[in-house]
Amino acid sequence: MTSFCRSVVVALALTLASLPSFAQGKPSESDTPADFKAPTSSYDYTKRVEMIPMRDGVKLYTVIVIPKGATHAPILLTRTPYNAKGRASRSESPHMADELPIGDEFFIQAGYIRVFQDVRGKYGSEGAYIMTPPPIGPLNASGIDDTTDAYDTIDWLVKNLPQSNGKVGMIGSSYEGFTVVMALIHPHPALKVAAPESPMADGWMGDDWLHYGAFRQPNLDYTLEQTSVQSQGPAIPREAHDDYTNYLRKGSAGDFARSGGLDQLPFWRRMEEHPAYDGFWQGQALDKIMASLPLSVPVMWEQGLWDQEDMWGAIHCYAAVEPKDANNDKNFLVMGPWRHSQVNSSGYSLGPLLWDGNTALQFRRDVLLPFFNQYLLDGARKADTPPVLIYNTGENHWDRFKSWPLSCDQGCPNKSRPLYLKANGSLSFDSPDAAAPKYDEYVSDPSKPVPYRTRPVVDEDSDAWRHWLVDDQRFVDGRPDVLTFTTEPLKAPLRVSGAPEVNLYASTTGSDSDWVVKLIDVYPDTVPSQPAMGGYELAISLDIFRGRYRTSFEHPDAITPDQALLYRFAIPTVNHVFLPGHRIMVQVQSSLFPLYDRNPQTFVPNIFDAKPADYQKATQRIWHTPGDASFIALPVAP
Repeated sequence: MTSFCRSVVVALALTLASLPSFAQGKPSESDTPADFKAPTSSYDYTKRVEMIPMRDGVKLYTVIVIPKGATHAPILLTRTPYNAKGRASRSESPHMADELPIGDEFFIQAGYIRVFQDVRGKYGSEGAYIMTPPPIGPLNASGIDDTTDAYDTIDWLVKNLPQSNGKVGMIGSSYEGFTVVMALIHPHPALKVAAPESPMADGWMGDDWLHYGAFRQPNLDYTLEQTSVQSQGPAIPREAHDDYTNYLRKGSAGDFARSGGLDQLPFWRRMEEHPAYDGFWQGQALDKIMASLPLSVPVMWEQGLWDQEDMWGAIHCYAAVEPKDANNDKNFLVMGPWRHSQVNSSGYSLGPLLWDGNTALQFRRDVLLPFFNQYLLDGARKADTPPVLIYNTGENHWDRFKSWPLSCDQGCPNKSRPLYLKANGSLSFDSPDAAAPKYDEYVSDPSKPVPYRTRPVVDEDSDAWRHWLVDDQRFVDGRPDVLTFTTEPLKAPLRVSGAPEVNLYASTTGSDSDWVVKLIDVYPDTVPSQPAMGGYELAISLDIFRGRYRTSFEHPDAITPDQALLYRFAIPTVNHVFLPGHRIMVQVQSSLFPLYDRNPQTFVPNIFDAKPADYQKATQRIWHTPGDASFIALPVAP
């Protein structure tokens, strides 16, 4: 061996000798320290985690974020099934405003202490997770629910945070809005104000799970994600790119659920066992519960006018509580031009619709924060909060009212007007002509259901999901299984402010049927300021009704074939002005797929378990004859 080679070997040996010793091929010391702590001395806040004990001994994972130097600070609490740690960590930043969600910006500037807590059984919290657990009562004999958990949490916070002034507000959207409403059932004395945003309130009538009995199929994925593991589980595996194809191939909603293993999940089994509006659903309908309780905490109910997930809860809870608000100073309603939960993000636009500034920021800064400050900040002045704040989606500005709705069938300042679905696709406030054709008809084929948005319907396309309610309805206008009724161009503006009510006289050759009705604003052929809106068909309100519940939501019944029957149901609230040159349109169809499961159009005991042979074509007729005249009761106001 040359001297050079020997030198290299010696040098290598000395180098290896200086490295940490290895035993059986593994490092003797880990590169990961036992307890790493990032330097935080420059942060403008402190963050800590507490496991707060509940009355039954279960401890809930709670993230507490306190501004540096805070004294006499109010507390803002959100209880979530969506990972409190993640909700309190938008980005790793030394600045509290960047660390927390965008929607918290103005609360942070006002010096609030921010708290996020995992509901029991989710993420860091102990205990058993129950999806939107019912209040204590006939459906819940445990003595524990989200009401008691909120109470115990608030009690701990005001006793253990010396930086606080002992006053707490609650806020949250969707499921988090549900936990806010639950806290109002028996509120802790320190809970001074609340803002449930798009809360899940009645899952059967019109929130997440069903709409008037028609099942919302994407919630099969949600059920698997929420209840298969303590954190977030997977979605149901897909075979095709287009969910229209995936759901159609599987068959019923129950078939699709079983293909993903949901028969192992208690919540899905409970839903499958309760397809009708029985005691299971009625007993946990929060709007009904709110109607039975005293009004003690000022509450601001909020939802978007195009909320694609929870369109029932806020407006119906507001209506349930309003009779108790004798002084018109405790029960408030806000409806913005938003999709689901858009109130907590940017509100400049929705799909192609452009608003007058950042409407969500305007609301959070000018309405929500002063409303909370009034009750939570020591010495804060009284807020100028309108009892009702609703965006005018036709004239593009906010409207302030003392009450809502402005128009309805009875009990409102203005009375609804019937807008008749007439022969040959016409739509008019004039009553139908007895000499005109008696009906228009179409064939509904469950093997070719009408899509609810342009295909392909891609499960991962969250952007398309956010704005589908404002998509141009020309993508189905002209299909042979969609009836379209249209007015002449309007010569004067027409304001509608309330919940349109469908009065559909319809017959079917089947023994069950779904009815989908859309109220649409048709733009002029040309819109110089925004050319892409030329001829646009904007749905301002739409919903689906399952025919078997025509006479009773609790007790479904087969439809008598070939008989014109009345289907009466409200569609979501609007505050809209149809401008001159625009036309009003109504579309009627019998499917909205794959958002809603297909009606087999033959009466079966449980549509979740319909068999392939049950799905049959049916001829659907919409009637125009005097006495059986289909119309929309339009909440027209000056």
